[in-house]
Amino acid sequence: MPTNRKRLLLSQSLAPAALALIDGRADIEAIGFPHVISSADLNALLTRHAPVHGIALGVTPFGEDAIAAARELAVVARIGVGYDAVDVAALTRHAIPLMVTGTANSPSVAEAALFMMLALAKRGAELDALVKGNAWARRFDTTPFDLYGKTVLIVGLGRIGTRVAARCRAMEMTVLAFDPYRGAAEITAAGCEAVADLDAALARADVVTLHCPKTAETTDLIDAARLARMKPTAYLINTARGGIVNETALHAALSSGHLAGAGLDVFASEPPAADNPLLRLSNVICAPHLAGVTREALERMGVETVRNLLSVLDGAPHRAHVVNPDVLATRGDLP
Repeated sequence: MPTNRKRLLLSQSLAPAALALIDGRADIEAIGFPHVISSADLNALLTRHAPVHGIALGVTPFGEDAIAAARELAVVARIGVGYDAVDVAALTRHAIPLMVTGTANSPSVAEAALFMMLALAKRGAELDALVKGNAWARRFDTTPFDLYGKTVLIVGLGRIGTRVAARCRAMEMTVLAFDPYRGAAEITAAGCEAVADLDAALARADVVTLHCPKTAETTDLIDAARLARMKPTAYLINTARGGIVNETALHAALSSGHLAGAGLDVFASEPPAADNPLLRLSNVICAPHLAGVTREALERMGVETVRNLLSVLDGAPHRAHVVNPDVLATRGDLP
């Protein structure tokens, strides 16, 4: 056994293809767990197995205590792309790169967003209930509508948003895109109409779909004032992060008839409380934060996560996947 063997902690199960990458390395030891673990359990495991040099992190919150418990941590790799539960500043202080899986789950999230649009437009749940409830004669009470010719506003034209745009164009929709971090020429090149004024664009859209990260800037981005700007016939889709939409304001808009419906894969608190009033509305369809979790995406994310971890331990980090790239310049062991 090599004397410089590095230890990885896998905070949740990874696909066999990902584990095979580790099994092929005599200089790497992995400690894995079949289920998602809590922060307290993670810290206890890190303390028990320290030194730990790399962590494959699921949805478990992560911060300073975990860094201290690991003792020799060199890299944290999220099994996904979101990192709002990670203390990035703490990692940066310790010159530890945080890595994400790039485009691994973006096709899956894009498909989920389109599914929610179609499910709402075609009244999927309602029509299914009519047939199964022997209420065929009421089929014209819930007439579906077409996405063809409608206008969709994509908020955030990154890895996922660009794929949503392509799928909406294939549905022959007019695609608007709001992303203050992308130039108008770049947005136009993606086949979208660039919009600089979010408030004005909301008033034009038949469907609004969110694909931006949750930050201080985007928390409550869609609040009561912005919901009021939307058409009463419009639909809101959120497969990004809970908290980007103000749920109290959303419930008020949906229950008053000011907004036609919503598709929610994410909630401000997860799982949502059983008494969350959004769960009682017939014009809301929900999913348990699984837009980016398909069989194929799990394999892609697992493989990319392991590649990210190994890239740092091998001294050649995949820089495009590093959230805090400034740390690479302060690490003497990295090029």
